[in-house]
Order: sequence, then structure tokens, then C-alpha cells
Amino acid sequence: MDNYEKEVNKNVKRNETFLLEFEKYLKEKGLGDKTIRKHLYNMEFFLNTYLNYYEPTKMEDGPDKVFEFLSDWFIRKCMWSSKSSIKEYATSIKKFYKCMNENNHISSEIYEDLCEEIKENMDYFFELMDDYDNGNFVYPF
Repeated sequence: MDNYEKEVNKNVKRNETFLLEFEKYLKEKGLGDKTIRKHLYNMEFFLNTYLNYYEPTKMEDGPDKVFEFLSDWFIRKCMWSSKSSIKEYATSIKKFYKCMNENNHISSEIYEDLCEEIKENMDYFFELMDDYDNGNFVYPF
């Protein structure tokens, strides 16, 4: 096993704790089982697939990667990407990082910046999705 695989495995193992915290948090908020499963699936995918895709990236550094994920990678790499799935992932990411903030894994400033970035760019993400669907997608960076 090479160093990349070791780091990915370490991240995946580490993320189990964060995902368990998130599940507990969602249950405490009174969300239904189906909704909880969807948020957990979305975050497991973001944390363990996307954040480890190019190089192993820790959960704490995930907020810096959300714009790239929602504006490019998710649209191009995931055949289930759509405007509604972009919105769904954005919601899951915001809920997850709110939980991480409340559990002192990230700062309030990082969480607030993340929410602002998503809010300010949601229409842009939708435009990029439309462009991709219409064969006019141009890489945003």
C-alpha cells in the first residue's frame, strides 16, 4: 500500500467519527430517518470520495473545496448531478459543517464564510449545470 492509500484510509477512518457526530446531531434536530440517511450519504461521498480524489484532504479543509466541488467536479463526475442534487449537497454540507462548528472542529468564521459562499454562488452553480446539460460547459477555473 502506497502513501496515498494510507492517507486516504486514515482520512476515511477519521471521518467515521465526524459522520457519527453528524448522525447524532441530525437525530437531535428531529430529522426523519430517510433525511438523515440522505445527508449522511452526501457527506460520506463529499468527505471520503471528493476530498480524497486528487490528494487526501482532511474534513477541516473541506470548506475550502466546496466551491470547486459544486461548480465543477460534482457536475462533471457525477451522473446524478442536477440542480436539485446541487442544492441537496449544499444543504448537507451546510448542516454538516454547522455540526462541526458546534462541536468545535471548525471555527464560526469558517462556517459563516462557507454558508455565504454557497448562498452567493448557488445561481452560478445552477447556470453551470444548465451549461453542462446543454453541452456548453466551460471549466469555471
